[in-house]
Amino acid sequence: MTREEFISNVRSEQKHLRMFLLGLCGDPALADDLAQECLMKAYLASSGYKSMFKFSTWLLKIAYNTFLDHQKLYHVRNRSPLESAPDEPGGRESDASFEYQNLYQALDSLVDKERSAVMLFYIYGFSIREISGIMDESRQAVRKQLQRARSHLKEKLKK
Repeated sequence: MTREEFISNVRSEQKHLRMFLLGLCGDPALADDLAQECLMKAYLASSGYKSMFKFSTWLLKIAYNTFLDHQKLYHVRNRSPLESAPDEPGGRESDASFEYQNLYQALDSLVDKERSAVMLFYIYGFSIREISGIMDESRQAVRKQLQRARSHLKEKLKK
């Protein structure tokens, strides 16, 4: 992959990358730091990128592993709750964001693997196969995480 191709791909995926990391860690400043670290790792590894995979899948796999590395390094057990709902790609007014506050709080209560699976499947539209590659989990494990997450979300949203 050439430098120009890398830059072009990053431009199209940068916002999704940051939103994904924000959803995982709940801290905008940390999400920005992790995104920067992820992009640095991706650039250094770009010569090994195989175009048979979607760039977004490859980049989010690096982002997910960067997040997990951060969790291990700093022994993070509890994440900070999202202070506000992440912005949609088209932008949202604060009144419209408030409408989904319960959903974001419920998502925030999920364990990291369940939250990651839900975000990748429902928000970004990745297939089970792609999520399994990003998270280094079997397809069956991803299906189980989605099933548990739906159950937990249903329970939380009933309250």
